[in-house]
Amino acid sequence: MHIDETGKGVSKIGKHGTEDLVWDDIRAFLAVARAGTLSGAVQQMEVGIATVSRRIERLEAAVGHPLFARHQSGYRLTEDGAALIPRAEEMEASALALTSGLGRDTAVSGVVRLATAENLATGLILPALGRLRADYPLLSLEIVTDVATVNLHRRDADIALRMVKPDRGNVSLQRLGRLGFGLYGAPAYMATRPAPADASRFDQDALIGWTDAYAHLPAAQWVERVLKGRAPALATTSLATQLTACATGLGLAILPHFLARPRGLVCLDGDLGLDQTIWLVTHSDLLQTRRVRAVADFLRALVEDRRGDLSG
Repeated sequence: MHIDETGKGVSKIGKHGTEDLVWDDIRAFLAVARAGTLSGAVQQMEVGIATVSRRIERLEAAVGHPLFARHQSGYRLTEDGAALIPRAEEMEASALALTSGLGRDTAVSGVVRLATAENLATGLILPALGRLRADYPLLSLEIVTDVATVNLHRRDADIALRMVKPDRGNVSLQRLGRLGFGLYGAPAYMATRPAPADASRFDQDALIGWTDAYAHLPAAQWVERVLKGRAPALATTSLATQLTACATGLGLAILPHFLARPRGLVCLDGDLGLDQTIWLVTHSDLLQTRRVRAVADFLRALVEDRRGDLSG
């Protein structure tokens, strides 16, 4: 990238190699790509919607391809738009490095889309999110909890904290810790529970399990084995529902230690063989962007601080 006579960054990355792209157009492109809407981009750039729209149209004319598919719900990257993202972010990184070198403030800003499990979002990340907001007030975080449908390689998210290790895609992996699980019951349930002759048997227990759509989960398979053909007392589609059901005394449930213990639940077995690795997954093209690094550092520190609670 070089700086033109107006002081705006330009770079020859057009389709034909001859179009000078204005840096403000690239900024608008990245803002819309991250926000998904013109109004969201406006909030990041502090310019009018007409200005952002004009810059996107100018950039599309320069590269010779539509970069977004316009939908009623917002803007979605086309294949050409997605291909342009890494190169545009290289320009962004160069611009940030330049202003940093000039000693000017390069505050972390923009939108980071984080994919994670519902239980990690509500029980781990959200209670500590004030720390991230205090350090980076210009940073906006989007948390996506339907992780089963999120693909970082497709750029559905920028970064993820999850228990399933991706086996493909242009991503970087880091093992942060372990999420421990145990079999828990409420004190009220335990007070009336028939004492089994064998502590490892649960023939007379009410068990809370998962619906058939989640039968592939290790916890669901464990419950299925223990039930031996019996129906569960309750089957749900979320861990949050199981936690509440267990706390109200409806039966035994397999729960993460860090969620069950603060609720005063009693652990019958803390070594079920169901513990999971916590992975930090980052799109490789975004590893060096300041906003994603800030979120990654926050997540690493958070898991480290809560390591004992998470592993149990």
